Amino acid sequence: MMPRADVETAVADAHCRGWALVLAATVRVARDLDLAEECVQEAYVAALASWARDGIPSNPAAWLTTAAKRRAMDAVRREQTFRSKLPLLVESEETEDKVAIDEPAAVEPEDVVPDERLRLIFMCCHPALAQETQLALTLRLVCGVTTADIARAFLVSEPTMAARMTRAKKKISAARIPFRLPEAAELPDRLRAVLGVIHLLFTTGHTAPSGASLVRTDLVYQSLRLTRLLGELMPDEREVRGLLALLLVTDARRATRVDSDGRLLRLEDQDRSLWDRPAMAEAHDLIVDGLRGRRPGRYVLQAAIASLYAEAPSYDKTDWPQIVTLYDELLSVWPSPVVALNRTVAVSMVSGPAQALEVVAELEKDGRLARYQYLPAVKADLLHRLGRSQEAATAYRQALELTGNDVERAFLAERLAGPHRA
Repeated sequence: MMPRADVETAVADAHCRGWALVLAATVRVARDLDLAEECVQEAYVAALASWARDGIPSNPAAWLTTAAKRRAMDAVRREQTFRSKLPLLVESEETEDKVAIDEPAAVEPEDVVPDERLRLIFMCCHPALAQETQLALTLRLVCGVTTADIARAFLVSEPTMAARMTRAKKKISAARIPFRLPEAAELPDRLRAVLGVIHLLFTTGHTAPSGASLVRTDLVYQSLRLTRLLGELMPDEREVRGLLALLLVTDARRATRVDSDGRLLRLEDQDRSLWDRPAMAEAHDLIVDGLRGRRPGRYVLQAAIASLYAEAPSYDKTDWPQIVTLYDELLSVWPSPVVALNRTVAVSMVSGPAQALEVVAELEKDGRLARYQYLPAVKADLLHRLGRSQEAATAYRQALELTGNDVERAFLAERLAGPHRA
């Protein structure tokens, strides 16, 4: 018998690394999202007992995939048997839509999207679902992000997000939305949602919404890999290249975001000589290409802003006026309150913290960022710079209440304990 702790660690690692791939393979058999998820969950539960008894397999993902697919096959066979015995309750159109277990689905040209995980993302980003629902459902099922972390990303409570995803899966089932790979001609219609999923996946990895580590490197690597694959699949899409540039230039600072003791370092305190210069150079070329010609899109502009921060010789020598200009352009193509908040940092460097604070006050009245921890954090920094220490302390406490990441919480607590030293 294997030690229980070793088995639990192996199952947890297999869940982190292989959940999406196991689910993708199972969906192709089950042809139903809920059923596939249920079969995969059962496979992971079965692994706890089987691996303790027989040992951890050399390829855990393959073992889990086989176990989940067998459960799905059994479930579909039972359903087909049930339907065959109750022909009067089954519409002929439904029967025609059934896909036999032992036959590949003719509508799945695997050469169109060869990567299993990317294929599943395109499947989940079905236009019949609201885009926010597409993003949330895909992050949960394909990327394995917890419901709590997805809720933080969408600035809603965990029960609210759980209810949304439940309704989405019910809609898929009730409307008989075909869970298949879209044809090549359909891919561009789903690209916006797919880009949104990958960007949120990176954001969740770049700064983990909860936990002890600032970064989840597995999600960062996964998002970079998916973006490169998407670029190979759709090489003429500027926004795909823009997203890749944004991820590269943002991740280039990873090694300097915390000090040797694990403390969060502000951008102005980071050692720029340690940033990933090859990644920044690749991003720069992609940005220059993306800014040529027609009006640039959301990801190209975000990448251009991030690149200006990164390429400045020092924080004080950042081209703040140009960053404000790019933020204005970004707001015109993507009028997001988060973008408006990020813009206030550059505004404070150009026009002073008082003017930036006025924008923050308007965003507070708007209400959409009520659960966003960076709103009170930015407000606290601006108040501190204006010498309004008591108000800054109150804002830091608000940010602490909303923050789930331990590294960020420690940073905010330090600022709260002595903002005059920050």
